[in-house]
Amino acid sequence: MKLEDWIGRTELREDDVTPVPWAALAATLDCPLPGTGLPTPDMSLPALWHWLYFLPLAPQSELGPDGHPRRGGFLPPVALPRRMWAGGELDFVEPLRLGDRLERQSTIEAVTPRTGRSRALVFVTVRHDIRRQGASTVALRERHHIVYRDAPAAGDASPPTPAPQQARWRQDRVPDAVLLFRYSALTFNGHRIHYDHRHATQAEGYPGLVVHGPLIATLLLQLLQREQPDAGVRSFRFQALRPAFDGQRLTLRGEPDPDGRSVRLWASDAQDALCMQAQARLD
Repeated sequence: MKLEDWIGRTELREDDVTPVPWAALAATLDCPLPGTGLPTPDMSLPALWHWLYFLPLAPQSELGPDGHPRRGGFLPPVALPRRMWAGGELDFVEPLRLGDRLERQSTIEAVTPRTGRSRALVFVTVRHDIRRQGASTVALRERHHIVYRDAPAAGDASPPTPAPQQARWRQDRVPDAVLLFRYSALTFNGHRIHYDHRHATQAEGYPGLVVHGPLIATLLLQLLQREQPDAGVRSFRFQALRPAFDGQRLTLRGEPDPDGRSVRLWASDAQDALCMQAQARLD
């Protein structure tokens, strides 16, 4: 079969918004919940924290050498060795709350081969429609962009994009191996580049453990919520541009637009190279 034959494939999953993953991520990000330390039914799940649910429960025997599920199945069997989260587009229509029974309909919308700097790339776009069980309306819609690529050869590295320096908000963080391990565990992400230093450096050629793209996106929204705690997020768009690594400074910045309806957010590494750019539209 051709990779394009996977376009239109669907998958249906169900899950409940349970308290422990929610509380565990709050502890991991140093924003503990009040009282018993568990969420209560009147609280809305923070934006992007739905990634704690609908986890990829592949059996251990079906994992590849990099810790990902073996190719094929719902996602197309792209032969390129590296798979990364390239970005996403999310629309938050209705809040998700503790105890909600959810359904997620996933559809492969696009499979696009490309060439970058003479190397092969394949982009896959998956749309996730999340509803409360039995509801006709979508509570959260997400487009997840995945990129598959060859391992880089010498001299293949793209020139870094300098990060903008002018911003109203700034926060410096140093993601460490424990943070990456805990986030991998909470999202049941077996990809070894995030917690296995030997695999990341020797097998895949990175200088250290790779910070998860979704984790950087979550930290950017946490910066927004720290600065504007009453703001509701209507939509969020983000694009990963360059890996960030454990033990190195990660600078989070934000700049509200003059109309107050949206915020530009971005993350840069210790060399002030742009790692991720994003935009949040507010209620």
